[in-house]
Amino acid sequence: MLTLLIVLLLSIFAPAHCMFQTLYCTFADSCDCDFRPNISELEWDLYKNVYGQHLAQDIISEEVVRFLADRTPERPLVLSLHGSSGTGKTLVSDMLVRHLYGSATSSPFVHRFIPTLHFPADGDVQLQREQLKSWVQGNVTVCARSVFIFDEMDKMAPGLLDVLEPFLGSSHVVFRTNYRKAIYIFVSTAGEEVINKAALEQREAGQDREEITLTELQDAIAKAVYDNPSNGLYSSSIIRQNLVTAFVPFLPLCRRHVEQCVKAQLCGRGACWRNDVVRAVAADLTYAPAPGHYFSISGCKSVSAKIDLFL
Repeated sequence: MLTLLIVLLLSIFAPAHCMFQTLYCTFADSCDCDFRPNISELEWDLYKNVYGQHLAQDIISEEVVRFLADRTPERPLVLSLHGSSGTGKTLVSDMLVRHLYGSATSSPFVHRFIPTLHFPADGDVQLQREQLKSWVQGNVTVCARSVFIFDEMDKMAPGLLDVLEPFLGSSHVVFRTNYRKAIYIFVSTAGEEVINKAALEQREAGQDREEITLTELQDAIAKAVYDNPSNGLYSSSIIRQNLVTAFVPFLPLCRRHVEQCVKAQLCGRGACWRNDVVRAVAADLTYAPAPGHYFSISGCKSVSAKIDLFL
């Protein structure tokens, strides 16, 4: 009777009051809370606004569709995004959240962790592990469809994330809490050498970058991340136990991709016609390696500031 009353209140007031969602989730056996996935819009956004990342576009679309199609997944969706700075990792993680939740990144069921803020280097790692475990367990209990984003994994203490291992496997359903419906996203530059090397070899061989396949990179990225002591997944049991659904490579961006970034931002400012700014910003960035200078070393990261300068 109490649950029925809460459901009734939720149907009336939920659009205006998220607290009723949270209250309902406390009692409901299977809770989707603010979870309102729009896969077609996610796929459109990925292919329209993410440049030069055919692998990331395909992998994320396929894995999210597969995960959401299963109402009783065997394990959570765990995506590990890798690549150089400015290639679109944070952009894509934000897109994913925006098309999964009604209130997007402001949803109370989306949790973003930044090591320098939440897990400072001078902190007690054991205490941080206990706090992280408690935080994840508590929030998934409130809403099974929680999303946890771990940014800047390169600044995270190795071993810290291993406390999540029990939540990422196939057996964790405790006290009516389904840990298998959560989504975890790790964001890191670890593995960028492997990814950039593959892109460079493809370019120097005269082949199109779209011919690079995931099978060429998946195991190499996993090994590079596992062997990298400056990464939160260094020697991690999460990798040893194969608990990462997919390692998602973000390729280095060529000049034409940078120009697309500039054009998109100019259009957002109502200045689509400023092709002179597009050329000037792209020309002002640094490209590597020498010889060739194929790839922007900062991707699209500094594009906004450059536009301000040239406008």
